[in-house]
Amino acid sequence: MSDVMYGYGTGMTGWGFIAMAIAQLIFWSLLLVGMAFLVRSLVRSHRDPGIPPAHQTPQQVLAERLARGEIDEEEYQRRLRALRGS
Repeated sequence: MSDVMYGYGTGMTGWGFIAMAIAQLIFWSLLLVGMAFLVRSLVRSHRDPGIPPAHQTPQQVLAERLARGEIDEEEYQRRLRALRGS
């Protein structure tokens, strides 16, 4: 009679346990990475993406950048002159 029948073993070799452990690591890693991407995409969809709407003029975008402090007054004036072509 077999040892498995009496509860003396599972019939799985050392390689079977290693393969099972690797498969579990891959499964849980993929599950966690998938959840992280899902949370990240949900959070991103609720935030302002920082891309100006298409109906804004370049001057309005430039004024918003000045208001947010991304550029200083001198840079604003220089770019505004370049936009106006003078």
